[in-house]
Amino acid sequence: MTTALAPTVQPAIADAAARVERTLDRLLPKPVDTEAPLFAAMRYATLGGGKRLRPFLVLSGARLFGVAEACALRVAAAVECVHCYSLVHDDLPAMDDDTMRRGKPTVHVEYDEATAVLAGDALLTLAFEILANPETHADPQVRCALVHALAVAAGGHGMVGGQTLDMLAERKQFDTDAITRLQRMKTGELFAFACEAGAVLGKADGTRRQALHAYAHDLGLAFQIADDLLDVEGREEEVGKKTGKDATAGKATFVSILGVERARAQARMLADQAIAHLDVFEDRADMLRAVARYVVERRV
Repeated sequence: MTTALAPTVQPAIADAAARVERTLDRLLPKPVDTEAPLFAAMRYATLGGGKRLRPFLVLSGARLFGVAEACALRVAAAVECVHCYSLVHDDLPAMDDDTMRRGKPTVHVEYDEATAVLAGDALLTLAFEILANPETHADPQVRCALVHALAVAAGGHGMVGGQTLDMLAERKQFDTDAITRLQRMKTGELFAFACEAGAVLGKADGTRRQALHAYAHDLGLAFQIADDLLDVEGREEEVGKKTGKDATAGKATFVSILGVERARAQARMLADQAIAHLDVFEDRADMLRAVARYVVERRV
């Protein structure tokens, strides 16, 4: 699989991340009054780090349908709030018990466990506050559709359910089918929301929305396999978090079952499948094609 488009996508992701960062800075509450520790923790968890890949997918998908960037940026910020909330809670001692995230101490280490729980809760609810605001879209039906789609992606049948399975994977033997289901829920559903959000904002037809949904599910799985590979092969100073955790926990992953080379081949095959789903958009989806290649070749 060629990586010719990779040099193009990295600056584009960085540029989008800067715009999303400014939007998040504006939407996140400032650390004032008696709630200052909570608001400071929310900002600490969200600002100044991360690839912002999910927001980038929102913005790229929205461009396919001519959506106003101001609207797309709000949705991008909302999905990043959900993603950051999930990281804060995943890092807690009761779950993955991580002390580093994005190259700095995790929220419960920098603050305390109670503040970390509350900051995650507040980020999750802020996401829906953003989507429900008329500034996100003038049509209330579109706003309701976005709220519903994100709730499904983030809840028990999506990301949270996937995290539950991820914790079970430390105690039970999972085969490749079970791991695929786990990762489609934990990672793929939020990717699917990010990719489809532009179609919802643009009131696109079902065929094009379904194409983006299929693209996102293959992309999310490829992304997670690449993440598992980084846990085995990556350096902590590059990845920004502790590596080797899955093996230490005895957790079944695609890498532990398939081995490094077969897992890498599987990730590339999934990226190719993801790209094939974009044929309906012709060359207008070239950036999304580049993202599919980027996620399996990245080193961070």
